[in-house]
Amino acid sequence: MQVLIVTGVSGSGKTTIGRLLAERAGWTFHDADDYHGVENVAKMRGGSPLTDDDRIPWIETLRREVVAPSLATGEPAILACSALKASYLERLGAGDPRVRVIYLKGDYRLIRERMERRAGHFMRADMLPSQFEALEEPANAVVVDVANLPDVIVDEIMRTIGLPRVP
Repeated sequence: MQVLIVTGVSGSGKTTIGRLLAERAGWTFHDADDYHGVENVAKMRGGSPLTDDDRIPWIETLRREVVAPSLATGEPAILACSALKASYLERLGAGDPRVRVIYLKGDYRLIRERMERRAGHFMRADMLPSQFEALEEPANAVVVDVANLPDVIVDEIMRTIGLPRVP
């Protein structure tokens, strides 16, 4: 396995878990939010959910700039990405045996509370319903409950996939 895609709705903890997992495993971390075009960010800041037409170029950029290079060079990478549909995960390479999907699953109420507490993020809490509407829970993913503390979640992921911790 060379690429871990940490997915879930906005506010599920993808960035927090992805960074901590990368730190513990000694892998490179990428946040998919950093790859959104200015139009997508402006649309979300304005309170409008992204459409497939908005998301597919973003997913293709992630495949080209994060997943493909990692698979080509063998450098392990973790990508935190709200790839909410099976087709997005497929475009990212989820069918490749070197790619593993970690799904951060959580209760709507808990995630909404988290989103309401965070500051400075372009994804507003009132857009959470659109995330759950678009969500297709991924098949063949490692499913982790986001109600646990980040350290517990990361320990569970590492144990489940057999990822050693770097000293």
